Amino acid sequence: MTQPIQATNDFVIKFANVNGSGSASANELFAKAVIRMGVPVAPRNIFPSNIQGLPTWYEARICEKGYSGRRGGVDMMVAMNPQTWDADVAEIEPGGYLLYDSTRPIPPSKFRADIQVIGVPLTEISNTAYTDPRQRQLFKNIIYVGVLSVLLDMDASVFEKLFAEQYKGKERLLDSNVQALNLGRDYAKRHLKHPLGIRVQRADNVGDQILVDGNSAIALGCVYGGATVAAWYPITPSSSVAEAFQKYCEKLRVDPATGRNKFAIVQAEDELASIGMVIGAGWNGARAFTATSGPGISLMQEFIGLAHFAEIPCTIIDVQRGGPSTGMPTRTQQSDVLLCAYASHGDTKHILLFPQDPHECFEFGATALDLADRLQTPIFVMTDLDIGMNQRLCKPFEWDEARAYDRGKVMSAEDLEAGKDFGRYKDVDGDGVPWRTLPGTHPTKGAFFTRGTTRDAYARYSERGPDYVYNMERLLKKFATAAKIVPQPVVKKAAKDTRYGVIYYGSTTPAMQEALDVLEADGGHFDSMRLRAFPFPESVHRFILEHDLVFLVEQNRDAQLRSLIINELEIDPARVMPVLHYDGTPITARFIVRAIAKAVREREKPATAKEAA
Repeated sequence: MTQPIQATNDFVIKFANVNGSGSASANELFAKAVIRMGVPVAPRNIFPSNIQGLPTWYEARICEKGYSGRRGGVDMMVAMNPQTWDADVAEIEPGGYLLYDSTRPIPPSKFRADIQVIGVPLTEISNTAYTDPRQRQLFKNIIYVGVLSVLLDMDASVFEKLFAEQYKGKERLLDSNVQALNLGRDYAKRHLKHPLGIRVQRADNVGDQILVDGNSAIALGCVYGGATVAAWYPITPSSSVAEAFQKYCEKLRVDPATGRNKFAIVQAEDELASIGMVIGAGWNGARAFTATSGPGISLMQEFIGLAHFAEIPCTIIDVQRGGPSTGMPTRTQQSDVLLCAYASHGDTKHILLFPQDPHECFEFGATALDLADRLQTPIFVMTDLDIGMNQRLCKPFEWDEARAYDRGKVMSAEDLEAGKDFGRYKDVDGDGVPWRTLPGTHPTKGAFFTRGTTRDAYARYSERGPDYVYNMERLLKKFATAAKIVPQPVVKKAAKDTRYGVIYYGSTTPAMQEALDVLEADGGHFDSMRLRAFPFPESVHRFILEHDLVFLVEQNRDAQLRSLIINELEIDPARVMPVLHYDGTPITARFIVRAIAKAVREREKPATAKEAA
């Protein structure tokens, strides 16, 4: 007989629900209650791209050590959707737990002998207590949270305090939610063996961390970074960036004396129009951004090329999802790396930032606006659905009130009046970045014509080969300058000297950090480098050459970042081995450990055999 799983503050619980059933708030309530008990939680929504009534899941990893990547496997399934029953039950680890609505009988063949089955007549309890159909559905979710609170040995007062905060001033809603919670708790106490082998115990491992999603974080970063214009077109999973930006602007960008808005947010007719508006705002001196996903980037290509060649600041937030085409719009991937790095036709290269969590989303939102002004070019912030739409515990945001915006090389009226030479596309400092003026700077001096066609250093139309070559080589010099000022890689040396290295980036980070700990505990040592931006600094090239083999972990089919590294750094492809995950779910530490451990074993087999001979 399989022994029940025994674990305190270290397990995965998954809720299988029906979309539109009101389960999201109940599941989030559960996760927040665990956090209030001082135990870190990494929650993830897995939701359909279609209409109400389809399956949806909510997975919460409870881990006192603070690992926030998906672990893989489920220790407890709360199965509330008959449509997905078989798959949900199959996902439970041997010795795990199944909580289900036993109001209607389920054939014994639908269960597994190696799991612990817990039936609760949730529908019956709810229907007995409530008469309104919608209340019955909504409070059924709170009832199962009440059951879980007893089974997992959680303090009821934590839930009640959360209710009190949520429904402050709405006593009727407060009382009804507490009633539903206690209906579940009372049933569990009377009829179920409790607590289970898995449980939540009070700890103090959350500290001052905050729970926030990446889309909200990057929107707030754009506000603090000085953005006053946003133009966008709705697309999953980026729409909430613009919605959050509007919410924050209404609090922070309204003149207290006049009540006038000091921001402009436009929902355009399509993605091409939205980037066009952002470029127009950037040319006029405003800090502006758009938020989109892969299909939107595809539609923006021509204007992205214009901004690159005319050298106009703009920020593009790409919350990546599964492709190609519509692909998997509510699943995560790192699938737009090459699309954005070389966006538009001709010889173009663009700057990409890779935040690892909401804290870096906030930081890079502001940084992108500075870089766009300083380098006079489009800046891409490459998040994805896993970072953008899922809440994550992270360090609190910090902002230095003395920090000044980096507006780059902007020539003033005083400079022009003093007779300073103004060549809009002239490299005078050796870094490839020219000086610019803003419209209206001077009544007669400093004007130039912005165009997408080639020109000379003084912005005069020209199709002369030398003028074109000068401009293209200057853009390359500017790109080299960017490599020195973008966020630099984070390198961690292994505890022992090693021939192996690992490179990773973005949302792969939480699983990768855990995988490195697991590999080290098993005797495997790997130096690691987390990339935070493209173009790559010299340190990336050096890191690869210092190792016999470097694993590059990413979430797409075609090893896009690996291709970018090999192409840009002229690295021997044999030195960089891809570890690829692209089924739409976030990569897990288990997946990474298995892939790397297997590759190392196979690589070292010949040497071992030779020594034995």
